[in-house]
Parts: sequence; structure tokens; C-alpha cells
Amino acid sequence: MNAPGHVGGDFALRRPLEAGSPVVYWQLGNTAEQRYDVPDQPMKGEMDPFFFLTKHKNFIPHEYPCRTQFAAERRGTRPLPVGAFDAARTWLPFGSPRVDLSGFWFRPTVIGTWACTALAASTPGRARLRLRTCGGAVLFVNGTEIGWMAPYGRNLEAEADFEADLVAGDNEIRIWFDDLAERDARYYFQLDYLQGPVAEQALPVAVEGTLAAAIEHALATMHFERPTYTGGEVALITPASLPVAADVSITVEGDFMSIEEPVSFARRMEAGETRLAVAGTDELPADFRHFTVALSVGGFSASRVFGVEICHADRQGAAPAALSDRVDEALDEVAERAEADTVRALARLATGRDGPETEAMIAAALPAIEDCHDCADFILVPLLWCRHSFADQMSDDLRGRIDSAILGYRYWMDEPGNDVQWYFSENHALLFHTAAYLAGHMMQSERFVRSGRTGVEQSAVGLSRVRAWLDHFEQWEMAEFNSAPYFPIDLKGLTILYALAPDEDVRRRAGAAILRLLEIVARSAHRGVLTGAQGRSYEHTLRAARSLELSGIARMLWGHGNYGMRFHALPQLALCIRDYGLVVPEFLAAIACFECDGAQEWCFAQGQDRIAKLYHYKTSAWAMGTAAAYRWNEWGYQETVLHLRMGGNPDAQVWINHPGETIHSGYGRPSYWGGSGTLPRVQQYRGLAVVLFDCAAEQPDFTHAWFPRAAFDEAWVDGGRALARGGDGLLQLKTDTGLHIVESGPTAGNELRADGRKTVWIVRLGDVGRHGALETFGKRFSTLQLRRETDGLLLVDDPEYGEVRFHRDGRVEAEGRIVDPAEWTVKGEAAFHEAGALPGAATDK
Repeated sequence: MNAPGHVGGDFALRRPLEAGSPVVYWQLGNTAEQRYDVPDQPMKGEMDPFFFLTKHKNFIPHEYPCRTQFAAERRGTRPLPVGAFDAARTWLPFGSPRVDLSGFWFRPTVIGTWACTALAASTPGRARLRLRTCGGAVLFVNGTEIGWMAPYGRNLEAEADFEADLVAGDNEIRIWFDDLAERDARYYFQLDYLQGPVAEQALPVAVEGTLAAAIEHALATMHFERPTYTGGEVALITPASLPVAADVSITVEGDFMSIEEPVSFARRMEAGETRLAVAGTDELPADFRHFTVALSVGGFSASRVFGVEICHADRQGAAPAALSDRVDEALDEVAERAEADTVRALARLATGRDGPETEAMIAAALPAIEDCHDCADFILVPLLWCRHSFADQMSDDLRGRIDSAILGYRYWMDEPGNDVQWYFSENHALLFHTAAYLAGHMMQSERFVRSGRTGVEQSAVGLSRVRAWLDHFEQWEMAEFNSAPYFPIDLKGLTILYALAPDEDVRRRAGAAILRLLEIVARSAHRGVLTGAQGRSYEHTLRAARSLELSGIARMLWGHGNYGMRFHALPQLALCIRDYGLVVPEFLAAIACFECDGAQEWCFAQGQDRIAKLYHYKTSAWAMGTAAAYRWNEWGYQETVLHLRMGGNPDAQVWINHPGETIHSGYGRPSYWGGSGTLPRVQQYRGLAVVLFDCAAEQPDFTHAWFPRAAFDEAWVDGGRALARGGDGLLQLKTDTGLHIVESGPTAGNELRADGRKTVWIVRLGDVGRHGALETFGKRFSTLQLRRETDGLLLVDDPEYGEVRFHRDGRVEAEGRIVDPAEWTVKGEAAFHEAGALPGAATDK
């Protein structure tokens, strides 16, 4: 859609426009934002363990009062454009069919943007256009309003067709689009040119079209030199050098939850240069980071976002040998280098680092609590620990402001408010109830503003809800199953309950829940790093193999892993061990850092009604986890249903998904890497897995795998197969539609792609000791193919396992045994298999 075509010598960026194609080149104005408040009012509802089970496409049904009022005012009513168009930036598509400004807003906010472009028609004639958006939009052609649409369905796309008369030559197209942003907002429009005169896109630019096209091509092919950075110089390269020198602006920032100020660099690329050095790894903040790179020449500027993980692993070195030293190291790392939030403040207070710097961190966090921003519960819980245990290290003024924020906060949806805090997921619900329970107990005689309850009453309500949450957890565990970003959120609530809860039964149950979560992590980990299917995932959590918080927890507990900058639970868990007597069973270290000659087979279920049946198999050389028979062929949300890792390099990981959108580093749920637009049928037996995609027609027409070639010790792609070795782990990926490695753009060298919406992937893992060199392994398993029988039965003849039968109901038959997900329990069963022996050994205890 945006491949180079005819480029005129005029000041326009011209591209062909075929009938049925989207118009993808635009000038955008600045986005107008205005806070949208409604009268404080309570809501009805409870924690929803199935909120991510989308009833219609990716539509989440829960509606806040702000959306109800906004819809009553504007749904079905012509949107009112604000101001006049004033070009502020150029939108280049880079493969996306739509202009997508999606993002995250922590309070309800009305947003609106002008967009403008031009179509050059060969002859006059009538054109039919299709406009798609979730909010509202008004369409103008040559200054005349053609029509509008105002569905205003939260993150739910609607479309409308319009007709317009085009003149021969340039035709100006303008669109005003707006919406109410509440938390994650899908804020975009797409304009399709269904039919009309032969035309081309002709975006006006400030330089000759050939130069604008060269800048576009440089950004389209640009990528990082490495898939991740643990040291050295961070640089981007592009095979498409510019014919002239360009000024370069680089802005580095975190994901939508990051509170760190962006880091900016001004660089220059001379004509013919292909490498853009940014900075040394130690000059950049850790964690998965977005780099917005803007190239500017002669008044024309265009930008693109690139993502990469930064981990200061070279500085951190090996973990200390003793647990007590690792606990101290963790607290020091958070206290000195984490993002400046209440989690870091807690670590500082707990290690004697009180004073102005720590007080400034707490003071900076208070406005979000005072204003009930979404995710303020993440900030409040560690603040309560600070207030409870270290009040004597705070100034009177700060302590008074903290108390005021605690009393004014909204602790649940039945209290009046007009915020968009997310009450429905289990991790948020735990934090709300924990905060109400502990805050009320700390301030027993005070009156809580929103509920009108005394502290004693507020604590009693919170206690009842905490106990109910624990009841649900003990029966079903994590609704967002096995999810790397949500283990720490649950641990945030559970660790403060273990340390500070006034009721012994809550402390005891919270301690048991902590140990259970750590056991799940250990059993699903490879070399200490979580490796398995996940119910909620993001690009910034999947690609952050080293800097994700679970890696830091694994380093503290088991000596394997690294620290990033974002933490929720690590210092609280460290304090539970250091100060409150929490003992993590030593046997978990051997499970998490599995070094045996045999293998572990781990089958369990998570989520209410055991919605997710999870299979995990690991050896010392590799690990793979899948969600068995999970919602296949349905629209997905953020589920990653197959994930594997090989060898000792945490970056040597692979997952397979169907992108929910084609924009890189976008905010979709699912996104390019996080989740699947359409969930595949996935079934696994030991080192063999089948992944069958049958994707919805309106979704992207390819599936892909994260395959970081540079992270493997050996790797190559040959037609419909890809092979890789990481340490002693061996991997073959095979499809029935062919594979190719993406060689340019943000994922160059890291992405395997299979074209088409119907694709079969076969995954086979092995190890050097058992299967020999990679070439030998590849020859032995080159004949793997899938045969389809009646009633959805799938057959694979495996040289090692023999005939493997994948039944439609999720059962797998092989080697004289049946593995049946219907039998898997929440408690789970972990079996150890001797090397070389058939499965069926005793369960470990």
C-alpha cells in the first residue's frame, strides 16, 4: 500500500491509489485535549474475571458514567470541529491502513484532531469513500462537508460510506475526528477510496517529492543493530541512506505507565550515512523503550517509533551468592535506580535513605492519587506501607498531605466519583480492597470522604472484600492467567497483606498465596525467566526478557536475572523476607533454574471455571508453554498462547501470534506482538506443538513469530522452515505456506512471517545432547507435517514420539498415553521424566 511508486518532481509525495485501498498519507494538526468531568456518582458492578473475553470482536462492555453522559450528548449528533486545520506533523503509514493516534489517558478526556491530504484525480468524477472510526468524524472534500458519523462506541469501530465529486487535478480532503478517551483509547480513522476516477495520493510537502520519499524510505527500512542492549552503543541502521544531510531528533520514553521524563538527543546524519548512533547503553534508562526518530530536511520532517529493550546487565554483573545479600542488592537497586515513584520511596525509607529526595518522590506521586487517576491504586499501596512503617521519617507537612490523599481517595466503584479507574480485573480489585482495609485500619477515627465511613467501617468493608478475593483466588487463581506483568501486581497486594494485615487469617492466607504465585513462576520458568502462555501480554513485556520485574524477582530469589527500572512488588517481597519472616522454599530454585538431565511436564489450569488449561514442558536446554484448546478461532484480546526459550540467553525466545494491528509499537489490544487478532488452535506434546490459524477476514493477512536471529548461536531460514540453536537447545519452525525473515524496518532480523490468514505452524524443540548438531536435528525433523482427519483430528508423525494425535477436544495421544486438559486442576501436576525414558514418572513434591 505504501511501496514506492511514481514520485513527482513537485512538492508533493505521490503514491498510487487503487480502488478499494486506504488513503494513508496525511498532514495532522495538534490534538486538542479537554478534561471531561461528570458529577460524582457511584457505579454498580463487581470484579469481572472474564472481562477480556470479548463478546463482540475486541469490545469490552463495561461502561463508565462519563461514557454514558458523553454518548447521550454526542452519539448520533454531528461532531463539532474545534479550530482550523494547522499542519503540525506528517503522518506516513509504514504499512498501517489508518491514521492511528491511540494511547492511554488516565482521566476522561475529550480529544480531537484535524487531518488533511490531497488526491490527484486524472479526470473529474464521483468517488465513493468509506470512513471508519470508533469516535466521531466529519469529512470535507474541497471545502465542502460531505458527511459525518458519530457512533462514539468505546474502542468499537463503525463505518459509513459517502460520495463526493472530485475535480481533475488536486482535491483537498479534510477530516475532523474526535472521541472520549478513557484509559486505553483506540483513537484512529481510516478512509478507503472505494471507487472513482483514477487517482493518486498527492500529499503536499515542504521539499521536492523525491527527497520526502527518500526520508520515508530511510525510516521504513531503519532498525536497531541488535534485538536488545545490555551494554555498548545503541544505534539504528538503515540501508537507505539519504542524498542530503538531515537533522535527527530522537526522543526516548517508556510505555504508557512510565513516569520518567523522556530523554532527548539531537543528532545529524550526513548524506550517504547508514548508521545513526544514539548513546551508550548506560546513558539510557532501562526497560523496554520507545525511540521516536524524526528526520528533518528543509522544513520537512517525518518520524517513526522504534522499540528496543535496554538492560544494564553489564553493570549489574552476577548476582550475589547468598539470599540475604541478594535481598539487600534488590533493595539498593530499587532505592537508587528505579523510577521515582512510591515503590522506590518505600525502598529508600526501608534502607535509611529518607530526606528531601525521597519526600519529593512521594509528593510527585500524590496528585494522581488525589485525582483518582487510573492505576493510582498501584501508587497508593506502597504509599500506605510508607505511611504505616516509616511515618517518623517524614516531615509533618508531607505526612498531612498523604493522610488527606488517603481519606479523599475512591476505593471502589460503589463510592461516588467520576474517574475511569479499572475496577474489573482481579489485580486491580485486590489493590482497591487491600488499600481500603489497611487505610481504614490506620485511620480508624477519621472519616473517609467518598464513602462517608469511619476508618473502622472502611476497614471492615475492605476486609470482607479481601477475604472474598482470597476465596476466589484460592479456588481459581489468576484470571489473567500466568501473565508476566500481572504476577507483580498481585504480589504487590499480597505482600503488604502478609506484612501489615491486622488479621492473622489474612496474613496467613496472603503468605500462602505469595508462595503459590512463586511456585507457578518457578514451574513456568526457564533459567529463572518466565516462559509460557500468558493471558495478558504487551510488546513491552514480551520483549523485555531481562528487565521485566519477574526477572528481578528471579535474580533476588534464585540468582538468575537482571533488574530494569519499573517495579511493583520487588522491594515489598524483599521486606517480607528481610523483616517479616517470609520463607521461600529452597526447592523452588532447582525448579526455576532447571539443570537436570530429565524434563519437567507441568499441567495446570487457571481462571474461573478453569478457563485456561496450561501445558509446560522444559529441560535444561529449552522450555515451551502453551494454552491448550483455548478459545481457538475467536477474536483475541492480549493472550500469548505459545512461548518458548532456549539456552542460557534470556533473549533467545520465540512466540507466535497473529497481529491485531499492523502498526509497530501501537496501543492495540491485541497489538502487533501482544496477543492475537484471531486466536489459533494450539496443542502441545513435550517438544512438539501445532499452531493453526484461521484468521478473520478484516484482520491482517499474515501470522508471524518473534525470532531474534542475533540472540541465537546459530539460525537460518530455508523456504518453509526456520532452524535455530540457543545453547544446547534446538528449534525448528515449519509452516505450510512458507516463511521469510523480515529484513528491513523495526523488526529486521527478528521477525519470521507467514503470509495468509490460514496457516499451520509446527514447532519442534530438541537438544544437542539428544539430537546432535542443528543440521542433523533439522534433517531428522524436516519431514514433519500435519495430516487432518475427520472430526478435527490432527496427526503428526514425529521421529521420536511416533504418531501424535491432537484431538479437537484438546486431548493429545502419544507414546501410549493420553494428555487430557479436561483433567487438569488449578493445583496442577508436575511430573519429572528421566532423560531418555518414556513419560509417566512420579510427580515431584
